[in-house]
Amino acid sequence: MHYPETKLPKVGTTIFTEMSQLAAQHSAINLSQGFPDFDGPLALLDRVTYYLEQGHNQYAPMTGVPALRSAIALKSAKLYDCKVDPETEVTVTSGATEALFAVIGSVVCSGDEVIVFDPAYDSYEPAIELNGGKVIHLALGSPDFAIDWQQLKSAMNDRTRMIILNSPHNPTGSVMSAEDLDQLEAVIKGTDVLLLSDEVYEHICYDGPHQSLLRRPALAERAFVVSSFGKTYHTTGWKVGYCIAPPALTVEFRKLHQYLTFCTVHPVQLALADFVRDFPEHYLELPVFYKQKRDLFCQLMASSRFRFTPARGTYFQLMDYSEIKPEMNDVEFARWLTTEVGVAAIPISVFYDCPPEQRLVRFCFAKDDATLTQAAEKLCKI
Repeated sequence: MHYPETKLPKVGTTIFTEMSQLAAQHSAINLSQGFPDFDGPLALLDRVTYYLEQGHNQYAPMTGVPALRSAIALKSAKLYDCKVDPETEVTVTSGATEALFAVIGSVVCSGDEVIVFDPAYDSYEPAIELNGGKVIHLALGSPDFAIDWQQLKSAMNDRTRMIILNSPHNPTGSVMSAEDLDQLEAVIKGTDVLLLSDEVYEHICYDGPHQSLLRRPALAERAFVVSSFGKTYHTTGWKVGYCIAPPALTVEFRKLHQYLTFCTVHPVQLALADFVRDFPEHYLELPVFYKQKRDLFCQLMASSRFRFTPARGTYFQLMDYSEIKPEMNDVEFARWLTTEVGVAAIPISVFYDCPPEQRLVRFCFAKDDATLTQAAEKLCKI
Protein backbone atom coordinates (compact mmCIF):
# COMPACT_ATOMS: atom_id res chain seq x y z
CA MET A 1 0.00 0.00 0.00
CA HIS A 2 1.43 3.37 -1.04
CA TYR A 3 0.05 6.13 1.14
CA PRO A 4 -0.22 9.68 -0.21
CA GLU A 5 2.25 12.31 0.89
CA THR A 6 1.21 14.41 3.84
CA LYS A 7 -0.58 17.67 3.07
CA LEU A 8 0.93 19.24 6.19
CA PRO A 9 4.60 18.18 6.30
CA LYS A 10 5.52 20.75 8.95
CA VAL A 11 2.74 19.78 11.35
CA GLY A 12 3.09 17.33 14.23
CA THR A 13 1.40 17.06 17.61
CA THR A 14 0.67 20.53 18.97
CA ILE A 15 2.98 21.93 21.61
CA PHE A 16 -0.03 22.25 23.94
CA THR A 17 -0.75 18.53 23.83
CA GLU A 18 2.94 17.66 24.08
CA MET A 19 3.61 19.76 27.16
CA SER A 20 0.41 18.74 28.93
CA GLN A 21 1.29 15.07 28.39
CA LEU A 22 4.81 15.68 29.69
CA ALA A 23 3.41 17.44 32.74
CA ALA A 24 1.11 14.50 33.46
CA GLN A 25 3.95 11.99 33.07
CA HIS A 26 6.13 13.86 35.57
CA SER A 27 3.34 15.02 37.93
CA ALA A 28 4.32 18.63 37.18
CA ILE A 29 2.13 21.66 37.84
CA ASN A 30 0.66 22.43 34.43
CA LEU A 31 0.99 26.15 33.66
CA SER A 32 1.42 25.37 29.95
CA GLN A 33 -1.91 24.76 28.21
CA GLY A 34 -4.38 27.61 28.59
CA PHE A 35 -7.17 26.24 30.71
CA PRO A 36 -8.31 27.02 34.28
CA ASP A 37 -8.03 24.47 37.08
CA PHE A 38 -11.31 25.81 38.51
CA ASP A 39 -14.86 25.39 37.23
CA GLY A 40 -17.30 27.74 35.57
CA PRO A 41 -20.04 29.65 37.44
CA LEU A 42 -22.46 27.39 39.29
CA ALA A 43 -25.49 29.21 37.87
CA LEU A 44 -24.25 28.45 34.36
CA LEU A 45 -23.63 24.79 35.15
CA ASP A 46 -27.11 24.56 36.63
CA ARG A 47 -28.64 25.90 33.41
CA VAL A 48 -26.87 23.22 31.38
CA THR A 49 -28.36 20.57 33.68
CA TYR A 50 -31.78 22.19 33.33
CA TYR A 51 -31.72 22.06 29.53
CA LEU A 52 -30.33 18.53 29.51
CA GLU A 53 -33.25 17.41 31.66
CA GLN A 54 -35.73 19.38 29.55
CA GLY A 55 -34.83 17.23 26.54
CA HIS A 56 -32.82 19.72 24.43
CA ASN A 57 -30.44 16.98 23.35
CA GLN A 58 -30.96 16.84 19.60
CA TYR A 59 -29.43 18.93 16.81
CA ALA A 60 -29.33 22.68 17.35
CA PRO A 61 -29.92 25.03 14.41
CA MET A 62 -26.90 25.13 12.11
CA THR A 63 -26.29 28.84 12.72
CA GLY A 64 -26.74 28.57 16.50
CA VAL A 65 -29.79 28.81 18.75
CA PRO A 66 -31.59 32.15 18.21
CA ALA A 67 -31.41 33.12 21.89
CA LEU A 68 -27.62 32.81 21.97
CA ARG A 69 -27.12 34.67 18.71
CA SER A 70 -29.34 37.45 20.06
CA ALA A 71 -27.35 37.57 23.30
CA ILE A 72 -24.11 37.87 21.30
CA ALA A 73 -25.56 40.70 19.22
CA LEU A 74 -26.78 42.52 22.33
CA LYS A 75 -23.37 42.19 23.99
CA SER A 76 -21.63 43.53 20.87
CA ALA A 77 -23.93 46.56 20.82
CA LYS A 78 -23.41 47.18 24.53
CA LEU A 79 -19.63 46.86 24.54
CA TYR A 80 -18.61 48.06 21.08
CA ASP A 81 -21.52 50.22 19.94
CA CYS A 82 -21.85 47.89 16.96
CA LYS A 83 -25.32 46.93 15.73
CA VAL A 84 -25.20 43.30 14.63
CA ASP A 85 -28.04 41.34 13.03
CA PRO A 86 -28.21 37.99 14.85
CA GLU A 87 -29.92 36.34 11.88
CA THR A 88 -27.45 37.29 9.17
CA GLU A 89 -24.21 38.22 10.95
CA VAL A 90 -23.74 35.87 13.93
CA THR A 91 -22.86 32.16 13.75
CA VAL A 92 -22.21 29.88 16.73
CA THR A 93 -19.36 27.41 16.20
CA SER A 94 -17.80 24.40 17.90
CA GLY A 95 -15.03 26.44 19.45
CA ALA A 96 -13.08 29.38 18.11
CA THR A 97 -10.65 27.07 16.30
CA GLU A 98 -13.46 25.77 14.11
CA ALA A 99 -14.48 29.35 13.38
CA LEU A 100 -10.93 30.29 12.41
CA PHE A 101 -10.70 27.33 10.03
CA ALA A 102 -14.11 28.08 8.50
CA VAL A 103 -13.17 31.72 7.91
CA ILE A 104 -9.94 30.83 6.17
CA GLY A 105 -11.48 27.99 4.19
CA SER A 106 -14.37 30.12 2.99
CA VAL A 107 -12.36 32.96 1.46
CA VAL A 108 -8.72 31.92 0.91
CA CYS A 109 -7.98 30.41 -2.50
CA SER A 110 -4.92 28.93 -4.17
CA GLY A 111 -2.20 31.55 -4.54
CA ASP A 112 -3.70 34.01 -2.06
CA GLU A 113 -1.37 35.52 0.51
CA VAL A 114 -2.39 35.77 4.15
CA ILE A 115 -0.39 37.93 6.55
CA VAL A 116 0.11 36.68 10.11
CA PHE A 117 2.10 38.21 12.95
CA ASP A 118 4.63 36.02 14.74
CA PRO A 119 4.54 34.66 17.35
CA ALA A 120 1.22 33.41 15.95
CA TYR A 121 -1.33 30.96 17.33
CA ASP A 122 -0.50 27.67 15.68
CA SER A 123 -3.81 26.87 13.97
CA TYR A 124 -3.61 29.73 11.46
CA GLU A 125 -0.88 28.43 9.16
CA PRO A 126 -2.18 24.86 8.61
CA ALA A 127 -5.62 26.19 7.67
CA ILE A 128 -4.10 28.63 5.19
CA GLU A 129 -1.86 25.99 3.60
CA LEU A 130 -4.66 23.41 3.33
CA ASN A 131 -6.61 25.95 1.29
CA GLY A 132 -3.72 26.67 -1.07
CA GLY A 133 -2.77 29.99 0.46
CA LYS A 134 0.70 31.32 1.19
CA VAL A 135 1.51 32.54 4.69
CA ILE A 136 3.43 35.79 4.97
CA HIS A 137 5.06 35.98 8.39
CA LEU A 138 5.75 39.37 9.97
CA ALA A 139 7.38 39.48 13.38
CA LEU A 140 5.91 41.60 16.16
CA GLY A 141 8.39 44.10 17.54
CA SER A 142 10.27 43.36 20.72
CA PRO A 143 9.98 43.95 23.64
CA ASP A 144 6.37 45.17 23.46
CA PHE A 145 5.23 42.85 20.64
CA ALA A 146 3.56 45.63 18.69
CA ILE A 147 2.73 45.64 14.97
CA ASP A 148 5.14 47.52 12.70
CA TRP A 149 2.58 49.25 10.49
CA GLN A 150 5.08 50.36 7.87
CA GLN A 151 6.34 46.79 7.59
CA LEU A 152 2.75 45.61 7.11
CA LYS A 153 2.11 48.18 4.40
CA SER A 154 5.28 47.13 2.58
CA ALA A 155 4.28 43.45 2.73
CA MET A 156 0.90 43.99 1.09
CA ASN A 157 0.34 43.52 -2.65
CA ASP A 158 -2.34 42.48 -5.14
CA ARG A 159 -2.19 38.88 -3.87
CA THR A 160 -2.87 39.82 -0.24
CA ARG A 161 -6.24 38.27 0.54
CA MET A 162 -6.35 38.56 4.33
CA ILE A 163 -4.61 39.88 7.43
CA ILE A 164 -5.01 37.88 10.65
CA LEU A 165 -4.99 39.89 13.87
CA ASN A 166 -5.07 38.63 17.45
CA SER A 167 -5.73 40.93 20.38
CA PRO A 168 -5.39 40.39 23.28
CA HIS A 169 -2.53 38.38 21.89
CA ASN A 170 -1.68 34.76 22.54
CA PRO A 171 1.08 33.97 23.46
CA THR A 172 2.56 37.38 24.36
CA GLY A 173 -0.28 39.11 26.26
CA SER A 174 0.06 42.32 24.22
CA VAL A 175 -3.03 44.30 23.19
CA MET A 176 -3.94 46.58 20.31
CA SER A 177 -4.76 50.22 21.08
CA ALA A 178 -7.22 52.64 19.52
CA GLU A 179 -4.24 54.14 17.69
CA ASP A 180 -3.48 50.71 16.25
CA LEU A 181 -6.99 50.58 14.82
CA ASP A 182 -6.35 54.00 13.24
CA GLN A 183 -3.21 52.62 11.61
CA LEU A 184 -5.02 49.50 10.41
CA GLU A 185 -7.74 51.59 8.81
CA ALA A 186 -5.14 53.66 6.98
CA VAL A 187 -3.19 50.63 5.75
CA ILE A 188 -6.17 48.79 4.25
CA LYS A 189 -7.98 51.84 2.85
CA GLY A 190 -8.53 51.50 -0.89
CA THR A 191 -7.85 47.73 -0.90
CA ASP A 192 -10.06 44.64 -0.93
CA VAL A 193 -8.11 42.96 1.85
CA LEU A 194 -10.21 41.01 4.35
CA LEU A 195 -9.55 40.85 8.09
CA LEU A 196 -9.75 37.95 10.51
CA SER A 197 -9.70 39.17 14.10
CA ASP A 198 -9.10 36.52 16.77
CA GLU A 199 -10.59 38.11 19.90
CA VAL A 200 -11.09 35.11 22.18
CA TYR A 201 -9.54 36.99 25.13
CA GLU A 202 -11.70 40.09 24.54
CA HIS A 203 -12.79 40.27 28.19
CA ILE A 204 -9.29 39.94 29.63
CA CYS A 205 -7.71 43.39 29.12
CA TYR A 206 -6.01 45.13 32.03
CA ASP A 207 -5.27 48.67 30.82
CA GLY A 208 -8.60 49.77 29.42
CA PRO A 209 -11.43 48.46 27.25
CA HIS A 210 -10.81 45.93 24.49
CA GLN A 211 -10.32 47.52 21.06
CA SER A 212 -12.45 45.19 18.96
CA LEU A 213 -12.54 45.66 15.21
CA LEU A 214 -16.31 45.89 15.69
CA ARG A 215 -15.77 49.39 17.09
CA ARG A 216 -14.82 50.70 13.64
CA PRO A 217 -17.37 50.47 10.77
CA ALA A 218 -14.58 50.71 8.17
CA LEU A 219 -12.95 47.62 9.70
CA ALA A 220 -16.10 45.69 10.63
CA GLU A 221 -17.41 45.84 7.07
CA ARG A 222 -14.57 43.58 5.90
CA ALA A 223 -13.88 41.59 9.07
CA PHE A 224 -14.60 38.19 10.53
CA VAL A 225 -14.49 38.67 14.31
CA VAL A 226 -14.07 35.40 16.23
CA SER A 227 -14.52 34.90 19.97
CA SER A 228 -15.04 32.12 22.51
CA PHE A 229 -17.18 31.41 25.54
CA GLY A 230 -14.66 28.94 26.95
CA LYS A 231 -12.15 31.63 27.89
CA THR A 232 -14.81 33.94 29.35
CA TYR A 233 -16.72 31.41 31.44
CA HIS A 234 -13.87 29.06 32.50
CA THR A 235 -15.34 26.23 30.41
CA THR A 236 -12.77 25.57 27.69
CA GLY A 237 -13.89 21.95 27.38
CA TRP A 238 -17.29 22.94 26.07
CA LYS A 239 -15.77 24.25 22.82
CA VAL A 240 -18.34 26.93 22.02
CA GLY A 241 -17.29 29.95 19.99
CA TYR A 242 -18.79 32.30 17.46
CA CYS A 243 -18.08 34.42 14.41
CA ILE A 244 -19.49 37.87 13.63
CA ALA A 245 -19.21 39.04 10.03
CA PRO A 246 -21.15 41.13 7.49
CA PRO A 247 -24.00 39.27 5.76
CA ALA A 248 -22.14 38.57 2.50
CA LEU A 249 -19.13 37.14 4.37
CA THR A 250 -21.37 35.21 6.78
CA VAL A 251 -23.06 33.49 3.82
CA GLU A 252 -19.69 32.14 2.69
CA PHE A 253 -18.64 31.29 6.24
CA ARG A 254 -21.78 29.24 6.86
CA LYS A 255 -21.30 27.25 3.67
CA LEU A 256 -18.17 25.75 5.19
CA HIS A 257 -19.35 25.69 8.81
CA GLN A 258 -22.32 23.49 7.96
CA TYR A 259 -20.03 20.78 6.60
CA LEU A 260 -17.40 21.05 9.33
CA THR A 261 -19.54 20.54 12.42
CA PHE A 262 -23.04 21.54 11.26
CA CYS A 263 -24.02 22.59 14.77
CA THR A 264 -22.79 22.94 18.34
CA VAL A 265 -23.99 21.16 21.49
CA HIS A 266 -27.58 22.23 22.06
CA PRO A 267 -28.14 22.42 25.86
CA VAL A 268 -24.88 24.29 26.39
CA GLN A 269 -25.91 26.94 23.85
CA LEU A 270 -29.23 27.47 25.62
CA ALA A 271 -27.51 27.72 29.01
CA LEU A 272 -24.99 30.24 27.68
CA ALA A 273 -27.79 32.33 26.19
CA ASP A 274 -29.43 32.62 29.60
CA PHE A 275 -26.18 33.37 31.42
CA VAL A 276 -24.88 35.97 28.97
CA ARG A 277 -28.23 37.77 29.19
CA ASP A 278 -28.82 37.47 32.95
CA PHE A 279 -25.28 37.80 34.34
CA PRO A 280 -23.44 40.47 32.32
CA GLU A 281 -21.45 41.30 35.45
CA HIS A 282 -19.44 38.13 34.89
CA TYR A 283 -17.71 39.32 31.71
CA LEU A 284 -17.64 42.92 32.93
CA GLU A 285 -15.76 41.90 36.09
CA LEU A 286 -13.46 39.40 34.38
CA PRO A 287 -10.56 41.87 33.90
CA VAL A 288 -10.42 42.48 37.66
CA PHE A 289 -10.67 38.75 38.38
CA TYR A 290 -7.71 37.87 36.17
CA LYS A 291 -5.71 40.99 37.01
CA GLN A 292 -5.68 39.81 40.63
CA LYS A 293 -4.28 36.46 39.50
CA ARG A 294 -1.72 38.12 37.22
CA ASP A 295 -0.59 40.41 40.02
CA LEU A 296 -0.40 37.55 42.51
CA PHE A 297 1.70 35.43 40.16
CA CYS A 298 4.01 38.33 39.33
CA GLN A 299 4.37 39.23 43.02
CA LEU A 300 5.19 35.61 43.87
CA MET A 301 7.76 35.53 41.04
CA ALA A 302 9.41 38.84 41.94
CA SER A 303 12.20 37.11 43.87
CA SER A 304 12.88 34.58 41.11
CA ARG A 305 15.65 34.74 38.51
CA PHE A 306 13.09 35.20 35.73
CA ARG A 307 12.68 38.66 34.18
CA PHE A 308 9.27 39.85 33.03
CA THR A 309 6.86 42.70 32.37
CA PRO A 310 3.28 42.07 33.51
CA ALA A 311 0.99 41.02 30.65
CA ARG A 312 -1.47 43.63 29.37
CA GLY A 313 -4.07 41.06 28.38
CA THR A 314 -4.97 37.33 28.28
CA TYR A 315 -4.23 34.98 31.17
CA PHE A 316 -0.67 34.30 30.02
CA GLN A 317 2.59 35.70 31.34
CA LEU A 318 5.84 35.66 29.37
CA MET A 319 9.05 35.25 31.35
CA ASP A 320 12.66 35.55 30.26
CA TYR A 321 14.94 32.81 31.60
CA SER A 322 18.23 34.23 30.24
CA GLU A 323 19.76 34.40 33.72
CA ILE A 324 18.90 30.79 34.49
CA LYS A 325 19.78 28.54 31.54
CA PRO A 326 21.00 30.78 28.69
CA GLU A 327 22.64 27.83 26.96
CA MET A 328 19.25 26.16 26.45
CA ASN A 329 16.80 27.07 23.72
CA ASP A 330 13.24 27.54 24.92
CA VAL A 331 12.03 24.08 23.92
CA GLU A 332 14.86 22.47 25.88
CA PHE A 333 14.23 24.79 28.81
CA ALA A 334 10.48 24.04 28.88
CA ARG A 335 11.22 20.32 28.94
CA TRP A 336 13.82 20.76 31.69
CA LEU A 337 11.45 22.92 33.68
CA THR A 338 8.77 20.24 33.49
CA THR A 339 10.90 17.20 34.20
CA GLU A 340 13.38 18.65 36.73
CA VAL A 341 11.59 21.55 38.42
CA GLY A 342 8.02 20.26 38.23
CA VAL A 343 6.33 23.17 36.43
CA ALA A 344 5.21 23.04 32.79
CA ALA A 345 5.40 26.07 30.47
CA ILE A 346 5.13 26.69 26.74
CA PRO A 347 8.18 27.67 24.65
CA ILE A 348 7.57 30.72 22.45
CA SER A 349 9.77 29.79 19.48
CA VAL A 350 7.20 27.26 18.24
CA PHE A 351 4.90 30.17 17.35
CA TYR A 352 7.45 31.65 14.91
CA ASP A 353 8.41 30.85 11.34
CA CYS A 354 11.93 32.17 12.03
CA PRO A 355 12.39 32.43 15.81
CA PRO A 356 14.51 35.35 17.01
CA GLU A 357 17.29 35.01 19.56
CA GLN A 358 15.32 35.22 22.78
CA ARG A 359 14.81 33.12 25.90
CA LEU A 360 11.09 33.25 26.66
CA VAL A 361 8.49 30.82 27.97
CA ARG A 362 4.77 31.32 28.58
CA PHE A 363 3.01 30.52 31.84
CA CYS A 364 -0.78 30.32 32.26
CA PHE A 365 -2.03 31.98 35.45
CA ALA A 366 -5.69 30.94 35.05
CA LYS A 367 -5.25 28.77 38.13
CA ASP A 368 -6.33 28.66 41.74
CA ASP A 369 -4.21 30.86 43.98
CA ALA A 370 -2.90 27.77 45.74
CA THR A 371 -1.72 26.34 42.41
CA LEU A 372 0.08 29.58 41.53
CA THR A 373 1.68 29.75 44.96
CA GLN A 374 2.92 26.16 44.73
CA ALA A 375 4.27 26.70 41.22
CA ALA A 376 6.03 29.95 42.17
CA GLU A 377 7.70 28.27 45.14
CA LYS A 378 9.25 25.72 42.78
CA LEU A 379 10.26 28.36 40.23
CA CYS A 380 11.83 30.66 42.80
CA LYS A 381 14.11 27.86 44.00
CA ILE A 382 15.89 27.68 40.64
